[in-house]
Amino acid sequence: MTASITTDPIEAVHGIEDGATILVGGFGMAGMPIHLIDALIEKGANDLTVVSNNAGNGDTGLAALLAAGRVSKVICSFPRQHDSHVFDRLYRAGEIALELVPQGNLAERMRAAGAGLGAFFCPTGVGTPLAEGKETRTIDGREYVLEYPIRGDYALIGAHRSDRLGNLIYRKTARNFGPVMATAAATVIAQVCDVVDVGGLDPENIVTPGIYVDRVLHVDVAGRSKS
Repeated sequence: MTASITTDPIEAVHGIEDGATILVGGFGMAGMPIHLIDALIEKGANDLTVVSNNAGNGDTGLAALLAAGRVSKVICSFPRQHDSHVFDRLYRAGEIALELVPQGNLAERMRAAGAGLGAFFCPTGVGTPLAEGKETRTIDGREYVLEYPIRGDYALIGAHRSDRLGNLIYRKTARNFGPVMATAAATVIAQVCDVVDVGGLDPENIVTPGIYVDRVLHVDVAGRSKS
């Protein structure tokens, strides 16, 4: 199926309903799909569960979504940085829930969802509060904890360039959680700076095949939607 290409951010996020689980790409602000997040704020979906590497930076992007009161739960690896004051305030006030997941486990749980795995055993977190209440097993003399996949209703990811089939390439460190999130969500929406004709991307450089991508929002390098 060919991805739909749009320059309208509201059109790009249409259909995201209250209570949805959304995978949000980015490592800090690198690869953060800010334009899509701003559109989601404007659209008004509530009671969202957000899965991301961290819980927002400053007052923009994911932090702005939290500040708007749209998120009820965050699943992430790094909930606190020096500028994560929005999440910190909400969490201390009891207004948002947190599931803390080690970074490797976070990526692997989404990869497991994309690969169709039911669960996997991992040594990370064994003997810590993160393993409390989870099944453990000793394999070859080492203890492992059972982890389940993380699946999203939607994934909002930032890429560098797309062709008109939705094949994606990324730029440097902006290629972080986007590729694995694209495999783990029912609907994948990518924000890109450039859209080229089919054949305009070197097949050897394509990271996310278009079969995973449903919608592409074309914005310019300054973050404005293309007109």
